[in-house]
Amino acid sequence: MLGVTIICEGKLKEKYLRDACEEYSKRLSAFCKLNIVELSPKRLSDNPSQGEIDNALTAEGKEILSKIPSGAKVYAMCIEGKQMPSEKLSQELSACAVNGFSNAVFIIGGSFGLSDEVKKRADFKLSMSQMTFPHQLARVMLLEQIYRAFNISNGGKYHK
Repeated sequence: MLGVTIICEGKLKEKYLRDACEEYSKRLSAFCKLNIVELSPKRLSDNPSQGEIDNALTAEGKEILSKIPSGAKVYAMCIEGKQMPSEKLSQELSACAVNGFSNAVFIIGGSFGLSDEVKKRADFKLSMSQMTFPHQLARVMLLEQIYRAFNISNGGKYHK
């Protein structure tokens, strides 16, 4: 069974977002071994300088990289990434195991994104949309799409 790891900055603050993630986590248990790794974002001042942001991204990036399991295909969720339809994500996840990957890792950065080091480590840069979403909502959206992808590859009725 493929492992799916989501590495993300911060904890979900809103109960409705936690509830949605719990529901998709429960549904995904039939298809994969899901692991959500919540990291503590670096604290920044109210009006951070670009240097302060860069330092925080570098520190967060080192921690993110240390949490990537070996044998993983890594997807960095970033605005400059490529968009793909749900069917293509389904094919990507199916191909992971066939191509020898034991884990698919999705990385969601904080409000300032991901460090260049994390983006360079990624095997694929993935964007959900050209629109901007709160990173906490992005986690729910990603879990839903992963669930949809597994349903597609298993011939389920969820995807229409």
